[in-house]
Amino acid sequence: MTSASASAKKGRNLDPRSFLAMIGEGKKDVVFAQKQTVFTQGDAADSIFYIQEGKVRLTVVSKAGKEATLGILTEGEFFGEGSLAGQALRMGSATAATDCELLRIDKKAMMDALHREHDFSDVFVAYLLARNIRYEEDLVDQLFNSSEKRLARVLLLLAHFGKEGVPEAVIPKISQETLAEMIGTTRSRVSFFMNRFRKLGFVNYGGDGLQVHSSLLSVVLHD
Repeated sequence: MTSASASAKKGRNLDPRSFLAMIGEGKKDVVFAQKQTVFTQGDAADSIFYIQEGKVRLTVVSKAGKEATLGILTEGEFFGEGSLAGQALRMGSATAATDCELLRIDKKAMMDALHREHDFSDVFVAYLLARNIRYEEDLVDQLFNSSEKRLARVLLLLAHFGKEGVPEAVIPKISQETLAEMIGTTRSRVSFFMNRFRKLGFVNYGGDGLQVHSSLLSVVLHD
C-alpha cells in the first residue's frame, strides 16, 4: 500500500473524539434541553461545537424577519465553524432539536488543535467539504424537486440512510412545522404527504418518534 493510500485509509478511520480529547484547556461539556438556544444570530462567534448526543437545528432570519431552517445536525457533527474563518458574529442561530450533550471548544483551542494535529485537520476539512456538498444538494433539491420528494429526502437524511453505519430505527419527534420550513412548503402539505407515506408503509409513528423505512427511497428515486 502506498503512503498516500495508507494516509487516506487512516483518515477515514480517524475518530474526531480522540483528537478532541487531546485539547486541554478551552473546551467543556455543555447540556441543552430540547428547544433551548445554543447561540443566536448576531452573537459573538467565539467557539465551535461538536455534537456528542442529540440533534441541533440551524436557522437563519432574513432582514424581513422570515426564518428558514438550514438543516438539522446530529451526533458526530460540528457547527459554528464560521468562527474559524474570521466570522466575528454568528450568521445564524442554533437550537437544540432534542435534548443535547455538546462539546464547546474555544476558537483559539480549536485553531491550535488544527495546526498541531494534521491528521485531524485533514478529517475536519473533509467534513466541511462534505457538508458544503450536502448544502448544494439541498439547494438543488429545493429548486428542482417536488415538495413530496424534498420531504422524503429530508426524512431519509434524518434517519441516516445513505450514510455509513446503521440507520436509526426512529427519528426523535420533529414537528411538521419544522419539516415544512426545511423543505419550503406549508404544514398542511407536509401533513398530507406524511399521511400518504404512512398509508403506503414508508413511515410509521411510535411512542418514541417516527420510524422511516428504506422503501421511502422509492419516492426520491421515482421520476
